[in-house]
Amino acid sequence: MILVERSAHVVAPVEAVWDVVQRAEQLPAWLAGVRAAEVLSGEGFGRRQLVQAGRGAAHEAEVIAYQEPTLIGWRERAKGAGARAEARTEIYVQLTPDEQESGTVVRLIVVRWPAGPVKAALLRLGLRRVGADLEDSLARLTDLAAVG
Repeated sequence: MILVERSAHVVAPVEAVWDVVQRAEQLPAWLAGVRAAEVLSGEGFGRRQLVQAGRGAAHEAEVIAYQEPTLIGWRERAKGAGARAEARTEIYVQLTPDEQESGTVVRLIVVRWPAGPVKAALLRLGLRRVGADLEDSLARLTDLAAVG
């Protein structure tokens, strides 16, 4: 398992940030590496969505954590030719109201279970890039939530 997390303060109320992060169609606007996303079925916990990465890979995802308005998390599994069933990624967005700073602390967490030791080694080499992507995502989310 490989875990990467970053956090940032957003000058917007938790409800405004939640409105952005809980909608699948908003993922490309703020989550780095996502080209498109759509809901396949359901809402809230158990919702199924299709997430397309910038490199063309498609991942079917299921919402596995949902506590309005403070937590959403989903598990992605690769789809298509050559996809390995044992490889998966979980992404969590945790929101904490920050009354003193009149805003929200946003924590992004990515947990990856690579498909084998070679993939694990490659993922570890790319940890700096994953962290940079999370920082970029937080900056984009800050802009979106602040605009409302």
